[in-house]
Amino acid sequence: MNKILVVDDQKTVCYSLRRFLQSEGYDVLTATSGEDALSVLNDVKPDLVIMDVRMPGMDGLEVLQKIKESHPKIQVIMMTAFSTTEKAIYAIKLGAYDYLAKPFDNDELLIRVKDAIKTRELMEEVVTFDEVKDYRGGERIIGKSSQMLDIYKQIGRVAPTDATVLIRGESGAGKELIARAIYHYSNRADKPFLAINCSAIPEQLLESELFGYERGAFTGADSKRIGKFEQCSGGTLFLDEIGDMPLPLQAKVLRVLQDGRFQRLGGAETVETDVRIIAATNKNLEEMGKSGAFREDLYYRINVVTINVSPLRERKEDIKELVHYFIQKYNRKLGKKIKGITSEALKSLEEQPWYGNVRELENVIQKTMVFCSSDYLSSECCETLRLQKMSCASLEEAIQNLVDMAFRDGCHERFQNIVSTLEKNMVKRAMELTKGNQVHAARLLGISRNTLRKKSEDTL
Repeated sequence: MNKILVVDDQKTVCYSLRRFLQSEGYDVLTATSGEDALSVLNDVKPDLVIMDVRMPGMDGLEVLQKIKESHPKIQVIMMTAFSTTEKAIYAIKLGAYDYLAKPFDNDELLIRVKDAIKTRELMEEVVTFDEVKDYRGGERIIGKSSQMLDIYKQIGRVAPTDATVLIRGESGAGKELIARAIYHYSNRADKPFLAINCSAIPEQLLESELFGYERGAFTGADSKRIGKFEQCSGGTLFLDEIGDMPLPLQAKVLRVLQDGRFQRLGGAETVETDVRIIAATNKNLEEMGKSGAFREDLYYRINVVTINVSPLRERKEDIKELVHYFIQKYNRKLGKKIKGITSEALKSLEEQPWYGNVRELENVIQKTMVFCSSDYLSSECCETLRLQKMSCASLEEAIQNLVDMAFRDGCHERFQNIVSTLEKNMVKRAMELTKGNQVHAARLLGISRNTLRKKSEDTL
């Protein structure tokens, strides 16, 4: 359970935030002064601190500086009144993750909290390529093939520099892990590491995410917002799927790479930042440049050092080591004691094309382990999963038939009923398959335990 420390001299604010965050599944501690906050911090290292800027005695900015000196990877969200927004901007320069202007909406707070804790986890979870037995300190990049050995050498050479890196490879090949490894072995390892998926966010939202915006920049912009380039100053920004970045945004990103300056959306002030860029793509940027879909000048800027990640089907000698690593990993997460995999099952896995690469292999091992009741993953377990995978096509067909039937009969006032019924049945079946274990059922569904608990209550 993630720990959050709330610091505010008003006890009512501490109380209300503690109640709300506890209802969302967080372990919440409170302090009513900067001095108390530092005392609590030394005893219990929280994942996140939410702190007021203005407090009697030691104010929020002074506490923030001390936190960053002693615990640089603990994330801090500052709370501020509208009249002290500039102090909050200064807090960002001191290393705060973000700020919230009072009064703020609980939904907005929850989004910031989740983002900050995710950032803390990415910074704390060290990615290594060292062979360590029963490694528990983070994640490992696995593989002894010649392709992977070359990648380890490249990481070692490029990490200590500030060079921009472009990581190329198919989806699921492990590009983000490589980006995080470069960060952890860099000189910026005690500064922020932020990741943003350029293909998952609509253009207008992506621009505000990257560059921030001024109050009144557009409808709904009720306060100034800090973007990732400003938030990440001094650290490393990972731009995943940069090939999907819209052309207008490419021009703004190019300017940041050229002179370290940009303007917030709707603003005239020039903001300076010092950010190392690591980008990743599964697309052919050279061809996109020729067709005008990607700026060639930006391509040359991000292509200072290129790391090419081979698909798993071209380095099948790594599959055995990957399988054993994932078994070890999900033994801990699922509470299992599976000892390994049979030679027949391993051979079956090595014969697969793995178009989804390492991500697909990990997903298969995880699902197989959920249903495996023996000491070793067998070919029968993998065959069952393969048949389940083959049935996905028929599942999609069944869903399409259901959709067609709903529209044919008229969807008026039935949409929510259809979605709700499907959701209830999936939750019920997941609980049956995991024998009522909410942690395992949540992982099976790909949702949080807290979300599962709420949905389970709704089905009663």
